[in-house]
Amino acid sequence: MKILITGASGLIGRALTTELKAQGHTVIAAVRREARRNDEVQWDPAGGTLSPSVFDGVDAVVHLAGAGIGDKRWTDSYKKEILESRTLSTALLARTMAALDKKPSVFLSGSAIGYYGAQQDEKLDETSALGEGFLADICAQWEQAAQPAIDAGIRTVFLRTGIVLSPQGGALKKQLPLFKLGLGGRFGNGKQWQSWISITDEVNAIIHLLTSSVSGAVNLTAPEPVTNADFTRTLASVVSRPAIVPIPSFGPKLLLGEELANALLFTGQRVIPSALTRDGFVFAHQTLDAALRALLKK
Repeated sequence: MKILITGASGLIGRALTTELKAQGHTVIAAVRREARRNDEVQWDPAGGTLSPSVFDGVDAVVHLAGAGIGDKRWTDSYKKEILESRTLSTALLARTMAALDKKPSVFLSGSAIGYYGAQQDEKLDETSALGEGFLADICAQWEQAAQPAIDAGIRTVFLRTGIVLSPQGGALKKQLPLFKLGLGGRFGNGKQWQSWISITDEVNAIIHLLTSSVSGAVNLTAPEPVTNADFTRTLASVVSRPAIVPIPSFGPKLLLGEELANALLFTGQRVIPSALTRDGFVFAHQTLDAALRALLKK
């Protein structure tokens, strides 16, 4: 297949590109700077510029681009950037593909489990209702922006991704140094659910969905979510260090801002990957212990 990827330089995009090429696929990266290689094409999502020629011979599009949720404090201006980096880019891809005579057969568009909002112990699958809060609002508008592709008959999948575990980036990379020093701890009471997925399964699930018949929302999370307390205990055990002292809420809230800290650290969702399971996807890492030991080679 010839696959166009946005966000190819990100954590998921890099791993996905490597695996797709290893499997013999042709990968084209959409970049905002000037294209420098024959496997790059330029686009300008903020300016609404995307040449239809970019899609020549393209069988599938994987859209992973978007400003980082936890990269900066949630000022009004950065919240606008988080939203528009997703909605404008998705809408541009969708309407450009919809107008093509020869359209890609599938559009895998990024989303997140933030769609479900802050929840308690309720198990959530793809049929669960839209939640409340900033992240839920973003995910709803993000997914809605793909409507022109759906209307044009392109199989469209929303990749509702959970916490992606990789020592190369994301939350795990930030946590590892502290846990290796024995300074890791649960956040608050630790009862908040964390729906995680290994980078291996994230990539394999996306590749699976390229040729599946599934459309609509798909939760990209492992089958066994854990509470933050369980996550903390498991990671500490894998690196053979204690994790005794909880991290009080005032520190992260002071550093990140209360809204961001609550959304990412002190609330969560218990998400189940029902669509992937029904479609026969087999997880390499069903449990957190297995995932961490494989990722950290323990």
